[in-house]
Amino acid sequence: MSDIPHFPLAAVVGADELKLALCLTAIDPKIGGVLIEGPRGMAKSTLARGLADLLASGQFVTLPLGATEERLVGTLDLDAALSEGRSRFSPGVLAKADGGVLYVDEVNLLPDHLVDVLLDVAASGVNVVERDGISHRHAARFVLIGTMNPEEGELRPQLLDRFGLNVALSGHTAPAERGQIIRRRLDFDNDPVAFCTLWAAQQGALKQRCEQARARLASIPLDDHSLGQITERCFAAGVDGLRADLVWLRGARAHAAWRGACEIAAEDIDAVAEFALRHRRRHSPPPSEASAPPAPEQQRPADQPPSEAQERGGQGDWGALPAQPVPIGQRRDVPSWPKKP
Repeated sequence: MSDIPHFPLAAVVGADELKLALCLTAIDPKIGGVLIEGPRGMAKSTLARGLADLLASGQFVTLPLGATEERLVGTLDLDAALSEGRSRFSPGVLAKADGGVLYVDEVNLLPDHLVDVLLDVAASGVNVVERDGISHRHAARFVLIGTMNPEEGELRPQLLDRFGLNVALSGHTAPAERGQIIRRRLDFDNDPVAFCTLWAAQQGALKQRCEQARARLASIPLDDHSLGQITERCFAAGVDGLRADLVWLRGARAHAAWRGACEIAAEDIDAVAEFALRHRRRHSPPPSEASAPPAPEQQRPADQPPSEAQERGGQGDWGALPAQPVPIGQRRDVPSWPKKP
């Protein structure tokens, strides 16, 4: 682990939903990582680097944008081959990231075949290399954090689906919050060691909370009642495949562990809903629902305007949403983050 101080996650202003998603993947890496969407300058790398502190190894590895497949998975050690006349494996980025965080900036600009390899290893936790006369496998268990700016290009839906959770950041920050962000950044740049010392207690409490949640995770059952609610809502959202169901259930269990609960509750399912569905939700209902004629009592007179849900093609009916929108800062599923001492 590097001795160079980096900005503590507990000191990051705002972005509570993203911080929650990152903590959930730290609690259960099998969720499949987080894809962060948003414009430049939104502290995406700062948040990802701060997440490494919550893991046992604290390892943080960045995949360069121009990396080759050999750099990613590893390859033949040419020095050993030439000097010793034998094949030896030279580890790549995946081996270095084992036990920590693998950060991929602008993942939408990576070649698709590299993204495929990256996501396969992230899902299995094992990197298998069969090339250049070598056969090697090693553990590669890491929390995958990818970022992208949608204005610079999209990921294929098949690749989007492979990321467990998806969070979108807005570049429009209120003036008061912007000022607080700048002030903390200036304080950190002026004296990183003193700043980290100031926030050590809050960062330590956050790390301890994640460690306790990881210890509690296995004791929380993935019960059929919670699974039934999730599968119904995934069907109503029109998602393809079953990955959303699995990710959502794992995420809900991690959230229950984060709360200190012993079982999954409705609030855990609701807290993870948008993270799991945002990049998978379709813009039209499933064919079986779209083709079904409306019941007589559901038919509206020609002079009656359509409801908001009908105008969205049924998308407002996938889950039990609150009648009135709740501001992000007031949502009960977003934790209260430490304040400045």
